[in-house]
Amino acid sequence: MPCRILQWIPGEREEMGVYLLRRMLWMVPVLLGVVTITFFLGRLAPGDPALAMAGQRASQAQLERIRQQYGFDQPLLVQYGIYLKNVLRGDLGISYDSHRPVAEVILERFPYTLRLAAGAMAVAVVLGIAAGLLSALMPNTWIDRVAMVFSLLGISTPVFWLGLLLMYFFSIQLQWFPPSGYGDGSWIYLVLPAVALGTQSIAFLARMTRASMLEVLNEDYLRTARAKGAGGLCVIGKHAFANAIIPVVTIIGLDFASYLSGSVLTEKVFSWPGLGRHLVIAIEQRDYPVINGTVLFFCVIFIAVNLIVDWLYAVLDPRIRYET
Repeated sequence: MPCRILQWIPGEREEMGVYLLRRMLWMVPVLLGVVTITFFLGRLAPGDPALAMAGQRASQAQLERIRQQYGFDQPLLVQYGIYLKNVLRGDLGISYDSHRPVAEVILERFPYTLRLAAGAMAVAVVLGIAAGLLSALMPNTWIDRVAMVFSLLGISTPVFWLGLLLMYFFSIQLQWFPPSGYGDGSWIYLVLPAVALGTQSIAFLARMTRASMLEVLNEDYLRTARAKGAGGLCVIGKHAFANAIIPVVTIIGLDFASYLSGSVLTEKVFSWPGLGRHLVIAIEQRDYPVINGTVLFFCVIFIAVNLIVDWLYAVLDPRIRYET
């Protein structure tokens, strides 16, 4: 566990700063490992990037020229050394397909993924926490049972299958929403992919909120607050939910980071022009610079979101003190 519960003491900000600095220093070997594993796995995978660039009808001379131009004819360790040197300088390389800098491609595609992730997380937070609160405040009622059944279905349903179902019912049958694509950027194109992507988070948040609230509602200090005349909303909002929110924030942070770095299936099903869909295309075309750069970017995003979640722990509960 990264933290322990203590009383608030002076110097907590400095302690938090040292903790975050240590976490950021640990990012260096993690990112180095990601760069190394991604590089070698890509090269060891079956397929010839020169053939993917030149086409099936390319002559042997054309293939050799491409291999020489992009350094594919050099030993693997030499290629890795050149790539690592460029990454340390901030150069992620040039896309084999579009002949554009990989960093430029990532910055162009990422806002679409960010919008989809934010929409899915908003849906998940509102519906998941609301369902969890209702279940916790009315345990063993039909509302509780219905909410938990839908939560179980949400956890068990694959994203791609749910996406196809949503497209069939709400686009083809009811014609309420467009089936896929980004269109003109209107919110109506975001609804179905956001719901499909956020459904599992709704289920996890509902179950986590319910479990945390039921645990907190049985604490002695809540009975004391009621005995002192505190109103129901005050007890639930200020005391119960405020103390049950920490594990919920953890789920929100992890899911949001995974959306930013892993909404590949949703983007593929709904033809959403995000970074995940572009990564799939790069894998099919053996576009190594795009693959390596995108995976590295996803790793940085995931680590950054987790750092923000750690910081939020101390903001939400001043008793949390981090080990330095």
